[in-house]
Amino acid sequence: MTRDRGGTSLHTTVKVSRMVTVYLAGPDVFLPNAREHALRKVAICAKYGLTGQPPLNEDIASLAELHESEAGIAIFAKDVAMMEAADIIIANLTPFRGASADSGTLVELGWFLGRGRPIFGYSNTATLFRERSQAHLAALPDPLADITVEHFGLPDNLMIPGAVLAGGGHPMMLPEDGIDRAFDALDVFERCVQMAALHLGVGVK
Repeated sequence: MTRDRGGTSLHTTVKVSRMVTVYLAGPDVFLPNAREHALRKVAICAKYGLTGQPPLNEDIASLAELHESEAGIAIFAKDVAMMEAADIIIANLTPFRGASADSGTLVELGWFLGRGRPIFGYSNTATLFRERSQAHLAALPDPLADITVEHFGLPDNLMIPGAVLAGGGHPMMLPEDGIDRAFDALDVFERCVQMAALHLGVGVK
């Protein structure tokens, strides 16, 4: 692990000989074909010697019997237990219902960062955060005039790519050709999985 002079963890390099469990974070769970999509992600992880764990809500047998708020808290508890059991996170940080990444996924990203576990993230969007923010302002104006639009040439709010870089030592993975992908495209995800496997010293099957 490398630390800066203030003691903050910058990135962690891990060499492992066992299977690494990956928490597959992201709003993919909301897709109409969430289970099939998750299985494709798990298969890609296995190709690179990683065990993918998607947080599908079908894992909670009694979910349909719970009140809405109780169901939400049950999902939270289940996801936290999955994160506790995972070695690393690979997060889908593609913008979701706004200019930035899914808020729940960002909580999970912070959870892994706080525990010093390796973080890897990708986005299917090549458009930078400032451009996306300005486009969203046309549909949903700021509550006050002249509020600054963040501009650091980054793919999202600076705290997000900053957390990914600090947690895993690699920048957020983006489309190499600069062209936005469909939300459920998996080519950028696969590149991210391959990078994580190489970082961890896991061999390709």
